[in-house]
Amino acid sequence: MTQYRDMPILDVHTHNFLATDAIISRHVWEDVPDDGRLYSVGIHPWYSEDVTEEQISTLHEAVKLRNVVAVGECGIDALRGAEIARQVELATVHANLAESVGKPLILHCVRAGNYIVNMHRRIRPRQAWIIHGFRGTSGAALELLGCPGIYLSFGEHFNPKAVEVTPVSRMLVETDESSMSIIEIAKRVATVKGCQPDELAATKIFGI
Repeated sequence: MTQYRDMPILDVHTHNFLATDAIISRHVWEDVPDDGRLYSVGIHPWYSEDVTEEQISTLHEAVKLRNVVAVGECGIDALRGAEIARQVELATVHANLAESVGKPLILHCVRAGNYIVNMHRRIRPRQAWIIHGFRGTSGAALELLGCPGIYLSFGEHFNPKAVEVTPVSRMLVETDESSMSIIEIAKRVATVKGCQPDELAATKIFGI
């Protein structure tokens, strides 16, 4: 993994299939190569209208793979995808799978923080939930952080006010679809937070 001051900084979510210091997000219909890299597998809420039972079955098997270290990207998007009730249903499937295999859950959340909070209170998960690419307000951040075990992952386009109210212990970084390096993103977030970039290392969740 990329080193900064002798500490690893893991990119917790990327769509760059060539990345080596990252958790690479794959759709459930994409193969997960056994190439020594790290992956997450899920059904994105944008595609929630057309989910098949075969895809759900594939998801159950894929999350068991050794190099799949997280479940998702899944979640709830109030602007796109199936009706909210269906998205909540599918996100719950992912959350229960994360519990069964003992791996963190990576969530896409757009104008849906209240649904995520309600899900968390209902499921009471032991595994970490990571809100990827968080761009919301400080108020939205605090609402999510009110649930123990929810982490916020910040990318290139983060809200400084949200970073300011997020404890370092609940903060992660990612590239998502950015061309910016994870080191540069970590430095920018750390500058706003007043901490060292290596304090944003995701090893506290993934143990890698």
